Amino acid sequence: MTELVIHFQRPAHWAEAISIHFWDGQPHGQATDWPGLRMEPLRDDWFRIRLRDLQGVHLVVHDGQGRQTQDLFRASDGWLTADGIWLDTEPPAAPNPKPAEPPRKRVAAPVVLDLAPRPFEERRDFREETIYFVLTTRFYDGDPSNNFFCRDRIQFDAQGQPVDPHWRGDFKGLIQQLDYIRDLGFSAIWITPPVENRSGLDYHGYHAYDWSRIDPRLESPGATYQDLIDAAHAKDIKIIQDVVVNHSCQYGIRGKVHIDHLPTKYYVPHGSEQGRVDHGPYQGNLGNYAWAGRDDLDNPVAPDWYRERHRRDPEGREPLVDPKTGETVPKPGYQPGRFFGIDPADLDPQWYHQDGFICGGDWESAYPLQHKHLAGDCIDLATERQNVKEYIIGAVNRYLDMGVDALRIDTVKHIERDNLLEYVNAWKAHKPGLFVFGENLVKGYGWGDLGGGDNGPSEIRPWWYTRLGHDPRDPRSGGDSGFPQLDFGLFSTFRDTVSRGTYAGTAQILSMDWIYGEVTQLVTFLQNHDVGPDNDFKYRFQGEQWMAAAAYNLLWMVRGIPCLYYGEEIEFMKGAPQDVEGERDTLSQTGRAYFGDHLEPDRIEQTKAHPLYRHIQRLNLIRRAVPALQKAPLEQVSEWGGGMSFVRSHAESGSYAVVGLAIGQDQQVAVDAGRPGIYRDAVTGHEIETGGHLSFHIKANSAGVYILDGPGKIGVDGVYLR
Repeated sequence: MTELVIHFQRPAHWAEAISIHFWDGQPHGQATDWPGLRMEPLRDDWFRIRLRDLQGVHLVVHDGQGRQTQDLFRASDGWLTADGIWLDTEPPAAPNPKPAEPPRKRVAAPVVLDLAPRPFEERRDFREETIYFVLTTRFYDGDPSNNFFCRDRIQFDAQGQPVDPHWRGDFKGLIQQLDYIRDLGFSAIWITPPVENRSGLDYHGYHAYDWSRIDPRLESPGATYQDLIDAAHAKDIKIIQDVVVNHSCQYGIRGKVHIDHLPTKYYVPHGSEQGRVDHGPYQGNLGNYAWAGRDDLDNPVAPDWYRERHRRDPEGREPLVDPKTGETVPKPGYQPGRFFGIDPADLDPQWYHQDGFICGGDWESAYPLQHKHLAGDCIDLATERQNVKEYIIGAVNRYLDMGVDALRIDTVKHIERDNLLEYVNAWKAHKPGLFVFGENLVKGYGWGDLGGGDNGPSEIRPWWYTRLGHDPRDPRSGGDSGFPQLDFGLFSTFRDTVSRGTYAGTAQILSMDWIYGEVTQLVTFLQNHDVGPDNDFKYRFQGEQWMAAAAYNLLWMVRGIPCLYYGEEIEFMKGAPQDVEGERDTLSQTGRAYFGDHLEPDRIEQTKAHPLYRHIQRLNLIRRAVPALQKAPLEQVSEWGGGMSFVRSHAESGSYAVVGLAIGQDQQVAVDAGRPGIYRDAVTGHEIETGGHLSFHIKANSAGVYILDGPGKIGVDGVYLR
């Protein structure tokens, strides 16, 4: 009869009773149900169990109180020490009943570091940054005089008065809150597209009408876009501009191309009559209430009849013949599509694709994704045409000349990779050293033709855009494209990991880091304005606060550049849909609600006292002090559900970090670092002198960041990092 004998030495801080849980036992797949089998106590805090009919087994040893080893495997008798080292023979008895002394540990005094970023000119590698992402119009209102209500989703108070303008936050407000963002520890701000927009709901900036102009609803005297850039730079903060290449709004592009519509001031709903529309500030009709002529746009390439009506007849009562049908408006119930819709066949092929709208299975196929229109207010540009390239590249170059430091490119998978790289590389040539990253949204691993249950081809997946090769099954068929992406693959795992209080499965996605051109440049995140990691991905994170803290520990310690969506630092609008859902929903009910109330003088201290604010603040401080956390890939990744460990080694700076993470419960971590020396924990200040093996304890939802010859404790303890 075969027998496997396992011995375990109880660490000093563990509970008295020790159990072993095992699975996938060889040769017949034997397993225990949690918590497993109680081990027999022996001398010197050693415990033993005899596993009959087993030749090899996966196992975890634990004390039933939240402390446990990593996932282990053993195929012969062995003795596992309190430091996590396997011995093949019985160790000698200790001279006293206490366990052998662990490697020398002591607590160093906290290191006091400045929260302010390093001087702007010294930071040439964008991996040194952490990013705070704002919807500018929803962040902070510095100038109420430029507020504007979109004509859709208007909120009314109990007296029937419109409140919460969609265009509420502005550059003046953002300038006023730069110190808030810097105090939180961020060194870069990603703003939504600031160019002039046009649509019924355009507050977010993704419905561009004129790439060459900044939308006036964002600017104020003394608070122009240039003023924002200059003010941010004066505080050593970088500006990331969001850029839409894929599509324009439904009205065309000012001065370049016009899309046929009737002016909305002539639209009369069925059953109503002209002059009786009462939709908040839209009194009488739905024309732009802020313009004297109450028209939608001032495009000089619009037809004569359209331009002739632009500045007159604000009440929309003068008869107008629809040149397409010959019918006269205003006319109650007359074809809403002529005011708000698009006929792809009528679009100018010099500027637009004419392949219809995306629907059904189109969302997982490259050609329709890249040639059909995303929505009625997102009209697909012919990005392969030279006139489109020259226009958009030239417009964005102007903002780079103003001092914009990096670009984020919207809707990446909707443009064929090599075509989009023409734009990216042109901007990089214009401003050498420019960092550009993209948004390729996927709700899954995103491995494409490499497998992993993905139902879309590689050509529309994030890794494809980071590479230059053309083999969808071989990422290494081409080198780094220099165009990293938002890490939707890692994000998508959070629904099944951190949202459930575990890291189980995280190592699987990290094991595929090799598919990306430069994995350390991916931009990592827990949520953004479109998605969150719960249920069907459409809600702000709604897990427990400790789950969020553990998620941020992971994001700030693994490879990539961490990005926080505004308000996450105080669990703002927790569990709300990221965007409007129901027909009557307003922005105040969503994850895009106005944040500025939390930044007012009477509430700012409460905001800064939130446990997650303090948590993220300290994470930023630690990451900024450790080059390996900024720039090194992951090595020796180990994950066991309740914890993770890995090593990050950055040869250029000599920075070397051993990281352990715990989620839900305390964890004991053992890592063969391979490098002897003195390691100091940036979280607790503990010091370990070792020949290369580190064993350390982490409190629940905290981290251990042991730096070889490191500075010691960085910052002060909070609710989670302690």
